[in-house]
Amino acid sequence: MDRPEIGRIITSDACVAEGAAWLSQHDARFATALEATGPLPLRLRDDGFAQLLSAIVSQQVSVASARAIWARLETAGMVTPEAVAGQNEEQLRALGLSRQKASYALALAEAGIDFDALRDMPDAEIVKTLVAVKGIGVWTAEIYCMFSLGRADVFAPGDLALQEAARILFDLPERPKERALRQMAEAWSPWRAVAARLLFAYYHVAKDREGIS
Repeated sequence: MDRPEIGRIITSDACVAEGAAWLSQHDARFATALEATGPLPLRLRDDGFAQLLSAIVSQQVSVASARAIWARLETAGMVTPEAVAGQNEEQLRALGLSRQKASYALALAEAGIDFDALRDMPDAEIVKTLVAVKGIGVWTAEIYCMFSLGRADVFAPGDLALQEAARILFDLPERPKERALRQMAEAWSPWRAVAARLLFAYYHVAKDREGIS
């Protein structure tokens, strides 16, 4: 699906395959990576308040810890802005959130974001709206654009796995920093989000080959 005001929206495996084919034709190294990874996952997830709250919960903790905390929040019904806004920090901490994350959760609940309206905003406006909320950085906003809103031409160069995958695939002397990788990714437009999917998949393949989990 292509909407002129916001660009291509990824809605299916066919969209991802189209982007992967374009990238492979554009740069032989992507073709090499795709041969190693096989077909790429769609990776689409829900959008809305709960998805961003889950991202906050997951910051700087293990997957297992994040799942356990999220399960407590779900059981307590603390997955809507109205429910969270009705709590205080101590009540949220009792469900497993740190003091800092409890403050972030309250900030998100009180931000008044119109999540339906985000679907119709340009990418840059979405990122600007989200990073205005305490606890949400550029990386979280870009991941949300890519995987919750299906934006085809968004990339998250601050992601360490993407940086490391780019280092390996493009045989760079060192892991590219965020600014350098953002500049590299300009060449992958209009399919930067598919390039991200390919690099994420290639990262796991490369690390498995090196015997690193």
